[in-house]
Amino acid sequence: VLSPLEAITTYENKNKIPSDWINFAISRSAPNGFWQRLERGEMELDTEFFRGFNADLRNEKLWKEYHASFRSSKKKLKDVANPTQLGDHVSLKAEAADSRPTDQDRGARSSGTSARQTTEVRCEGEGRPSPSKLAKDTTVGDPVSIESGDVAEGPGSDSASVSGQLTSSSSPTPQEAASTLDSLPPLPKIDGEALFWSMMAHSRNPDPYVFPALLRLKNTPPNNRPILAALSNTIILPPDHPYSRISDHPERDLRSNFDIFISSAEVGLRKPDPAIYTLAVDKLDKFDRERGGDGVKADDCVFLDDIGANLKTAQSLGMKTTKVILGKTWRAVKELEQAIGIELMDDKTRRSKL
Repeated sequence: VLSPLEAITTYENKNKIPSDWINFAISRSAPNGFWQRLERGEMELDTEFFRGFNADLRNEKLWKEYHASFRSSKKKLKDVANPTQLGDHVSLKAEAADSRPTDQDRGARSSGTSARQTTEVRCEGEGRPSPSKLAKDTTVGDPVSIESGDVAEGPGSDSASVSGQLTSSSSPTPQEAASTLDSLPPLPKIDGEALFWSMMAHSRNPDPYVFPALLRLKNTPPNNRPILAALSNTIILPPDHPYSRISDHPERDLRSNFDIFISSAEVGLRKPDPAIYTLAVDKLDKFDRERGGDGVKADDCVFLDDIGANLKTAQSLGMKTTKVILGKTWRAVKELEQAIGIELMDDKTRRSKL
C-alpha cells in the first residue's frame, strides 16, 4: 500500500508546518509515545489516544531539539533524528489531500482490525524452486516506500546510508544546543485526529507496482513460489468503522493475499524490535514443516521494507533485505524478480521502467 509518510508530508505542506516536524515528534516520543503504544496494541483508538497523540505533537522539549538539530549541524534532520519509530525523515512532494476527518472517520471508539502497513515474506518448502533460484526463498517486508538510511544497501540501490546521529565532535548535541536557543517560533497547531485519519485514508490505496507484484505471486501455484508473509506495524480500528470492512474489491484485503500475516497490535511487538522478526521466522518455519518442507531459518528470508532501521534489524538476524524507495517502488519489484526468479511486472510496466 502507499506509505502514510506521504500523507504526513501533504499535511505539513498544506498547513505550513515545518518540514519533518511531525515525524520527528513521533519518532522522538519513543518508546512509549502514544503512536508506539497504539501500534503495540496497548491502548484503544479513542479520545485518550488522540489527546495523548496531540500532546506528543506539541512537546516543547522536542520542539527545541528539532530546531537545535538544524542549528547545531549542517547535516539534514534525517541524519540526526531517530528513524526507528515511524519512518525516516525525508522531504518529498505528495498529492494534496483533505486532512479533515469525516463524521464516519471520527465515529467509533472500540476495537477491531485494520492494517496500516504490510510486510511480505517468502520461503521455500519441498517441491518449490531451489534456494539458489529463490535467493533462499523467503521474503519479509512492508510493501511501502520511503527513502531511508542507516542500513547497508543491496545491489542496485542508489540510496545513501546515514549515521542516525551527529558525527562532528565540535557540534553540540540537540539537547545542549536547545538550552542555548534564545527564541523559537511557536509550536505549530496540529489536529492529531485529522492527521491520523489522513494517514489511514492514504495508506488504504494500493501501491501501483508492489501490489500487482504481490497478486502475481499469490496467484502462482504454491509449489512454484516462496511462502508469502506479512510483518506489519498496524493498529486496531473499531469494528464498526468503515475502514474495518473489506472493500468492494476483495483482492485488496491484504491479509487474504498472504500465507501468514503478523500484526504488531495483535502480538504486542513492533518493528524494529528483533522479537517480532523472530516470531515471524518461527511462524514461517512451522508453516513450511506442516506442508512437508524442511523448515525456515532467518537466512532463508528476504525482507522488504521502506525504513532503514527495520532493514537493519533484519540484516542483523541474517535476513537478506530489499529496500523499497518512495516514488521508485518498481525498483524493489525488479530486485525481487532477480532474487526469486519469477516475473512480477507486466510487459507495459517493464517497457516503461526498465
